[in-house]
Amino acid sequence: MVAKFRLVFCETTNLVSMKEDFINPIDEKKVAKSPHNLPYAHTVGSAVIKPIDRGRVTGLAVAAMYEQTDMQLSQIRKQVELLAEQAQEIQRRVEVSERIYKIGMNFKPLIGHVYHLYSRPDESEFLSMVAPEEWGRSSKVNFQATVKLLADHTWEILK
Repeated sequence: MVAKFRLVFCETTNLVSMKEDFINPIDEKKVAKSPHNLPYAHTVGSAVIKPIDRGRVTGLAVAAMYEQTDMQLSQIRKQVELLAEQAQEIQRRVEVSERIYKIGMNFKPLIGHVYHLYSRPDESEFLSMVAPEEWGRSSKVNFQATVKLLADHTWEILK
């Protein structure tokens, strides 16, 4: 290794001294200008830098996406089933209401009151305020349903 010296003039002391210039023995082509930007560790003591397995990351993201969307679709499915049940209940009320309005009533039913639907031996039906347990044992009527008149003038089946 050859040392290079240079003369340095100090203005405060007005002295001239010789200083040795540092010569880096490592080839400049083999030294990184900015080692912090390297995609790998540049010294033994550096933090471990592992390359990202893009296929695994994508696979995990896709699996999480499917799990989340399946959960949301399940919630929507439950809501649709509930709406279908409610629609069927409304349809049953409409059918019972049509059946009741086709029979003859000798009174005006009141909203919110409970009535009972019976059939006679000749298959004709009628609506009554008398409950099934209030009829005598010798009664020849068959109990069909207990109903309640709702505010929308449909009938809800209670029994």
